[in-house]
Amino acid sequence: MPIVEDPDPRPSEGSDPNGSDPFENLVLDEEFVKGATVKEQAGRTRMLAARWKDQPPVDPGARRTVLDPTPARPKRRLRRAAAPVDAWGTPRRGTRDWRAPLFVLLIVVALVAALNLDGLRDRFGGARGGLPASAPSVAPETARPTTAPPSLAAQTPTVDHPWAGSPAEGWPAGPDAIALPPAQAVGAFDAEQVAAQLKLVKDFLVAANLDPAVIAGGRPQTALDLLDREEQDAAVRTLDHPDGPADATSLFSRFDPRDAIPVGDVRILGRMSVEGDGERGVLVRTDFTFVYALRPGPEAGQRLPGSKPSASARPAAPENSNAAKPVAWTVAAAEDAGGSTRTARTVVRRADTYRFQDPARYRNNPKKINFAERRSEAGNTACEVHDGFYHPRFEQFAAPGRETPHGPTTDPYDRSTPAPAPSPGTTPECGTVSRS
Repeated sequence: MPIVEDPDPRPSEGSDPNGSDPFENLVLDEEFVKGATVKEQAGRTRMLAARWKDQPPVDPGARRTVLDPTPARPKRRLRRAAAPVDAWGTPRRGTRDWRAPLFVLLIVVALVAALNLDGLRDRFGGARGGLPASAPSVAPETARPTTAPPSLAAQTPTVDHPWAGSPAEGWPAGPDAIALPPAQAVGAFDAEQVAAQLKLVKDFLVAANLDPAVIAGGRPQTALDLLDREEQDAAVRTLDHPDGPADATSLFSRFDPRDAIPVGDVRILGRMSVEGDGERGVLVRTDFTFVYALRPGPEAGQRLPGSKPSASARPAAPENSNAAKPVAWTVAAAEDAGGSTRTARTVVRRADTYRFQDPARYRNNPKKINFAERRSEAGNTACEVHDGFYHPRFEQFAAPGRETPHGPTTDPYDRSTPAPAPSPGTTPECGTVSRS
């Protein structure tokens, strides 16, 4: 049997002249085996030696050594199944249990939901009485709606969320909410001239109701410059000498900064149309509702300036005056709901008709604003004050008996009915609004 090394060469066969075997008397006892200088390696040892020549073994740690024939048993933690290991005792990667972090996440979500259950109801439309918590988005009108906007869950409007609980939350905002109808030739005016008249009307609405400086109580000079001479003189009188129905709020949306400060943008919903006046002129009809969010000013809740005489003592309203029915805010909540962080909303609807007469028949400026009719009404403003400003009522400062509404309850968001027509010889009624 061959061996790895042979320390002494074997005598060649036949070297003994007598032909005897040199190992004939060799005895392979235990002493001989232990005293051997060369030993045969086991087959597994040769295999591992060949493998480790190119890929040295890696010690996996204290659990066992490479040469330890007894694999270490993985420890069980929190009664979980032992991590699988390979033949060398190394834990296999990519087989981590995903259930434990998922259970932790579900527990956290359940705790948050339990702590803010009411907020989740409001968020996902399960608020009080099954009413939705937020208003759906609404596109600019193309025709008169058939119903009032749906009711929403009662919420407290704040500076951070001024539209909470209001249908105006989903209304468009800013000048883009005033969409112009397609221009076409009407009477004595071609399509290009009619397009310019429609733009002029929009510019006036923006300057009179959306200009931040005007809303904050400033003088609406840009809007005044768009009026024809006689209309401008009448508007200036309502600004400089407001009195009863002849009040600047019939044309301009302004708030006294001492008791109301605008918050955020203005929400708008409405429509505009164009038609002939039967005398080769143009009539541009507008019907828009403007909703203003406001926070209390430094003098909010104090005595309002200049109450006017009772309705029976007021002079009759002129034909082209403001036909509004100003309404007071509903009865205030008994508790203080956050002081100056709580906001209010004033809703103003203006349904006006602008007339551009045939310059060949009438002496007027077809590039300036003239009114054929004006209609307006406002919700949540003081009834008995006519000083050229709206005065919203804030619930946290409201005092019972400050005003005694005697008119009907109205929904200022209901645009399914026409705006109230002027009633010569009568004065606006002081009613209540169902919501703001």
